[in-house]
Amino acid sequence: MQKIRHTPRAATSIRALDTHVGIDPHRHDDHQIAYAGSGVLSVTTDAGTWVAPTTRALWIPAGTVHEHRAYGRTDLHSVGLPTRLNPLGLHTPAVIAVGPLLRELILAYTRAPEGDGPEGDGPERRRMLGVLLDQLRAAPLQPLHLPAPADPRLTAVCALLHADPADSRTLAALGAAAGAGASERTLSRLFRSELGMTFPQWRTQLRLHRALRLLAVGTPVTAVAHRCGWSSASAFIDVFRRAFGHTPGTHPGRLP
Repeated sequence: MQKIRHTPRAATSIRALDTHVGIDPHRHDDHQIAYAGSGVLSVTTDAGTWVAPTTRALWIPAGTVHEHRAYGRTDLHSVGLPTRLNPLGLHTPAVIAVGPLLRELILAYTRAPEGDGPEGDGPERRRMLGVLLDQLRAAPLQPLHLPAPADPRLTAVCALLHADPADSRTLAALGAAAGAGASERTLSRLFRSELGMTFPQWRTQLRLHRALRLLAVGTPVTAVAHRCGWSSASAFIDVFRRAFGHTPGTHPGRLP
């Protein structure tokens, strides 16, 4: 059983991570904002995985056991916040949209010298934190969560798709191949009741997560579309644009 580190304070810092490098499971007594200034960052908890490119940040509430993983060369900018500061009012992980101003605030705040306390020891830094908190309160949440199943029947089906997101078999066929021992109707009901989405929605979310990771390491768009299960590059581009507001070829942080 993997040991879970307890690091009481979530430091405000910058850490460079090579692609596929992770930070083992740990927890803090502080809240944390995790932002990839470059590359793509994922955070995994018992409840599932959240993924964030450079246009998103991750909210990790105090006490949440989580692990990080980088895709592409990633600059991890972490902002630690004491529990009395909860600008989102959330106690579960979430993905936050990061506009130009919020991005620059996170970069500047993590680069600036930090004092003894979580808010620093200078008026300029405290003012910067105040604006940063205001921007976080106004930031919209983004649905980039891939929930993890607990029911063993769903776990078996989802494992097949994690192994090959391009697997296009029906839910009934996947259930039979996984030995789930449940009908398609039962599995469909479990997806909605346990994961909060339909089977097609969950599979699309999985494919988008995998696509972000592949794009971050420079995989060509056509290859990403094929490896993630879209029938054509144009179909992939359409879904990606609707999810992220831009095409995969112009994705921020993408390797050339």
